[in-house]
Amino acid sequence: MADVFDYKKEYKELYSPKDQPVIIEVPEITFVAVEGRGNPNDENGEYSNALKLLYGIEYAIKMSKKGNNIPNGYFDYVVPPLEGLWWFDNSAKVPPKDKSQYNWISIIRLPEYVTKDVFQRACNEVKNKKKIETEKAKYIKIKEGLCVQCMHIGSFDEELKTIRLIEKYIEENNLINDLTNEERKHHEIYLSDPRKTEKSKMKTILRIPVKRK
Repeated sequence: MADVFDYKKEYKELYSPKDQPVIIEVPEITFVAVEGRGNPNDENGEYSNALKLLYGIEYAIKMSKKGNNIPNGYFDYVVPPLEGLWWFDNSAKVPPKDKSQYNWISIIRLPEYVTKDVFQRACNEVKNKKKIETEKAKYIKIKEGLCVQCMHIGSFDEELKTIRLIEKYIEENNLINDLTNEERKHHEIYLSDPRKTEKSKMKTILRIPVKRK
């Protein structure tokens, strides 16, 4: 049985940072993305619906090996972790207490063989078989470039302590925080399932874009 490709294992520099900040150059990566606004904790809210759409498309692509139209270059893979790009009104760099003010783009990495045509076929399959509207799903490429990232262990509401650690690293290493809320956003990668993991043990990668002074 052929090995199943696992991006977390093959790209440890992207998905396995320590609990101390480190600088990293992030290459261009292709994602399925859904953009929205509002509290991510709202049950059956916009964020929850976005995740259903993202995973629906991702698994349609993964399972295309069983169909009659296998993509060129197909390889089986472990679905990569959910990620999120976040920003707030008025260019705030610290999350507001009112989570209804959150803007987000939820993303999951796509394998390199996924073209726009392959993506569209997956969208059509999800729409036809699962009866989920797919118009909000986008095929995007992101090249983040220079960033500082760190593993945050604990609840989402305690992320500020890790953000402060990153800010200190940025200041001490001749770097500048380059969050713009337009092109370069606060980035999170979710390595734990909050439905199954104690809040104190949850692992989330926090990634902040930077530039050199």
